[in-house]
Amino acid sequence: MIWLDNATGHPRIGLIVPKFQSSAVARNRLRRQLKEIWRRDLQSQLPAGDLVVRARREAYGAGFEALQGEMRLWSKSVNGATKKRER
Repeated sequence: MIWLDNATGHPRIGLIVPKFQSSAVARNRLRRQLKEIWRRDLQSQLPAGDLVVRARREAYGAGFEALQGEMRLWSKSVNGATKKRER
C-alpha cells in the first residue's frame, strides 16, 4: 500500500489487482471486497490523500475479515503518522 497526499480535499483509492493465474471472477470479487472495506471502514477516517493498493497473490485466498484486518492495521499506522506531522 502506498499513501500520497492530494489536494482534492478527500481521500481516494486506486486498486491494482493482478491476474496471478486467477479468473476474472476472482479478481472482481477481490476488487469489490477491497472497495467495500474502503467505503465502510477507512474512507471517513483518513485525511485527504491517495491510497494505492496492489493486491498480492495471498489476497485471493484471504477472507473478508482478514483483508479488513490488514487494511485497518494499515489505517492506524497512517493516522498515527499524519497526527505526528500535524504537531
